[in-house]
Amino acid sequence: MNMIGKRIKYLRNKNNLSQKRLSEALGMSNVQLSRYESGARQPDYDTILKIADYFDVSIDYLFGRPESTSQDNNEEEDFIKEINRLLEKYEIDDFSFFDIEKWKSMNPEQIKELESYFQYLVQKSKQLEDNNE
Repeated sequence: MNMIGKRIKYLRNKNNLSQKRLSEALGMSNVQLSRYESGARQPDYDTILKIADYFDVSIDYLFGRPESTSQDNNEEEDFIKEINRLLEKYEIDDFSFFDIEKWKSMNPEQIKELESYFQYLVQKSKQLEDNNE
């Protein structure tokens, strides 16, 4: 199996996609996708672009280069800074968040409110996943 085929198969499996579903999304036959994954055929440039765009990866990644770049590292640092900013804004420190005694002191109404918020977060997460498919 060639590198492009390995990467396509890896990304497809990572995203829990069947060959049929991915091939439909990319506008090709299931047989054609199977041949790309097995290395029996090489996708043309336009198909490689379509695959890279679908999975939001670089063409370099499909050819075997690592995906991580300095830009990715900067985005990760920005994300961590933003989380830290929110923790500071709402005066949440990791020690208090994991303080079991604080959790024990919650009344039933507070627990229901917390559960409602967790349900909201799960629902939003699922919506984001569905939108990314």
